[in-house]
Amino acid sequence: MLLLILNILFVLIAVAMVALILMQRGAGAQAGSGFGGGASATVFGARGSANFLSKSTKWLAICFFAITLFMAWYATHRATLQADPGDDLGVMAPVAEVPAPAPGELPAAPAAAADATVPAAPQAQPAQPAASGETEESPETTPQPE
Repeated sequence: MLLLILNILFVLIAVAMVALILMQRGAGAQAGSGFGGGASATVFGARGSANFLSKSTKWLAICFFAITLFMAWYATHRATLQADPGDDLGVMAPVAEVPAPAPGELPAAPAAAADATVPAAPQAQPAQPAASGETEESPETTPQPE
């Protein structure tokens, strides 16, 4: 439940940051004010717009990074907890330890199954002779046009 709330808050902060960053004027915006673009800056005052937007962006960025770090820590903390033995972990279940053979000793071969039969290899069949009317010509005996 906590991660759900944090994820929703995380997305809302990200959208608000994008909106605030796009509303700010860039460093080259002063050149456009000669063509009538400077009148829109009077909504928050002459310098109030930059201060309000930049401070809001700063605090949203701090919250964004704080939530990111907390969610990463929380996910790591939950991942390191020991799972219950009854949990079915599938392929992530720990593998049983197999004792290693003593140095110089070969491991034992697996026991053969009682009903295991090896199929016989197929018999080689002789090549069939060509039909009586068909003969194969080698490239050396083919007549060459002159």
